[in-house]
Amino acid sequence: MSRIIRIIGVPIDLGQSKRGVDMGPAALRYAGLAEKLEALEHQVVDGGNLAVPVRETVAAEIAQHYLPSIVQVCRATYAAASQAVAAGETPIFLGGDHSLAIGSIGGITHTAPAGLLWIDAHADCNTPATTISGNIHGMTLAVLLGDGYPELVEVGRPGPKLQPEDVVMIAIRDLDPGERERLRGSGITVYTMRDVDERGIGAVVREALQRLEHHHRVHVSLDVDCLDPQTGPGVGTPSPGGLTRREAQLTMELIADCGCCSSMDIVEINPIQDHHNRTALLAAELTASLFGKRIL
Repeated sequence: MSRIIRIIGVPIDLGQSKRGVDMGPAALRYAGLAEKLEALEHQVVDGGNLAVPVRETVAAEIAQHYLPSIVQVCRATYAAASQAVAAGETPIFLGGDHSLAIGSIGGITHTAPAGLLWIDAHADCNTPATTISGNIHGMTLAVLLGDGYPELVEVGRPGPKLQPEDVVMIAIRDLDPGERERLRGSGITVYTMRDVDERGIGAVVREALQRLEHHHRVHVSLDVDCLDPQTGPGVGTPSPGGLTRREAQLTMELIADCGCCSSMDIVEINPIQDHHNRTALLAAELTASLFGKRIL
């Protein structure tokens, strides 16, 4: 099915400490993301990048972990997401760190709920009370569930943007102690890499989609550090033992088969850590598979 896909760059690097993820949108464009989607007969509209403060210009916010600027960017991302959905478009948000998803997921659920497939090595479910690093990209999902800095929880509209039963996580393997406690009994469905190893990625993804089948729309939030670092080295926070290229490819193909993906994030690509842009090239290929590319 042909779609109107709107590409929205969000070159934010304020939510974490390792520099370079602000170049992620450029790396994905350079990898031919739009061309790959157009080859599938989608109409692609590149909306450019949202304005993001350069870290050095907001040095006074260091002690706040750049909270005011992150709020500003998330508000703009929320508005862009809700406008794209209202226009009948399929938005793809190019990051940047995962804090942008506070805005993107908030915006795509502005008028109606959606399911969330969170494909990530990390749960990003910390709060200011549990965080070890203080980095806000590690708090994104907690904020979307209504827990965290009030300024972020209130972005776009008051209160939670998701309920636990709306969320399914895949490829989780690196949790802080506070996140582990939060996830136990939370109502969030979590498939760790042990589940993938024991059951196979096909069974895991099919069951994940079944758990979200009460939603007509599913947002895929793809943190590229879900991949094993040998497969995708160009990420902000690599974690060994992740998905192989074929496991990631099959994940996207199975989601495409259900026809339910209505929006997407691609986050945490760090070209400084990469080799010849191979991680962005793979992310572009995965996105093409998500939107209909087939082997045969």
